[in-house]
Amino acid sequence: MPQPDHISALGTSDPAGLDEDLRAIYAKCVEKLGFVPNVFHAYSLRPAKLRNFITMYNELMLAPSGLSKLEREMVAVTVSSANRCYYCLVAHGQAVRRLSGDPQLGEMIALNYRVAKLDGRQRAMLDFAWKLTMTPNLVDDGDRDALRREGFGEEDIFDLAETAAFFNLSNRMASATDMMPNPEYHRLDR
Repeated sequence: MPQPDHISALGTSDPAGLDEDLRAIYAKCVEKLGFVPNVFHAYSLRPAKLRNFITMYNELMLAPSGLSKLEREMVAVTVSSANRCYYCLVAHGQAVRRLSGDPQLGEMIALNYRVAKLDGRQRAMLDFAWKLTMTPNLVDDGDRDALRREGFGEEDIFDLAETAAFFNLSNRMASATDMMPNPEYHRLDR
């Protein structure tokens, strides 16, 4: 049974009517990925917010960090698992498959990251992301100390917290708009 065929329950803007800078971003997505991620289409209702989303996403997920790209995607999937965000589980699960070369890892993290064979660093990172998502009021010095014992520096902990926070926001927007992932994600990197 296929997923619903809409991108967002709130509709999207016609890409031809977007400003030139956004059309250029769409063209680059098509060139690199073969499609424009539906999150961009969903955010196109508010072009300034789409620009902000892209800027923040690129800073968090692509800029230099003590967290690898794979680790940041693992955080995205763990947070999305806690929030049961269909869009992000599909899209970022595919990124975990691609970056890890492991077609099972994305599913393990999506369903229960605790079953995955992770090293101590990754386990501590995902434990922190889960706790920050599920019970943020309980995060304390002990949680940060656990990360430090696994080699995370202060900037790494900041990046980890910001990545988890961003995906909590993204998950809520995806749920609020009934955002659907691009069908292409389902078959990639299997």
